[in-house]
Amino acid sequence: MEIQENIINKVALSGLVTLDPAMFYPAGERIVYDLKENLFQGLILREKDFREFVKEHDWQQYTGKYVAVTCTADAIVPAWAYVLLANKLAPYAREVVFGDAEVLETVLFLKNIDKMDADDYAGQRVVLKGCGETPVPVSAYVELTKKLTPVVKSLMFGEPCSTVPIYKRKD
Repeated sequence: MEIQENIINKVALSGLVTLDPAMFYPAGERIVYDLKENLFQGLILREKDFREFVKEHDWQQYTGKYVAVTCTADAIVPAWAYVLLANKLAPYAREVVFGDAEVLETVLFLKNIDKMDADDYAGQRVVLKGCGETPVPVSAYVELTKKLTPVVKSLMFGEPCSTVPIYKRKD
């Protein structure tokens, strides 16, 4: 009995285009600036003390970094405090957002996805890669789906060898 050794890679022949959302991940250091460190007795923000801190703090240490500004303490922080921090960080940081590390990642991904030209995928059968080494927020998948659905022939999630259908254009 003769054994044929012709292995056919059906995935390669399928015409699927894999889009890895990790390509929208900007490299760079992330920092979460927690305002709880500026609270008096962990409860209140004293304006005079805070303004002195802002005046004396070395803001250059945030140069080129992505910064999320938040307060993890159960305290009422006036909006002007976050605005003042953003004002001081903006000349140095690559990005400043209000929120935690998750919000920062979401904003960074969404800004980069917004720059993508969806027409590059027009009429294609696209697979949004579902796993990899870079953590991708669900919001990035949602944004890619919104952006690609109007132009692609079909959209799937997962890996080319095992996909979950998301959308198929009816011609």
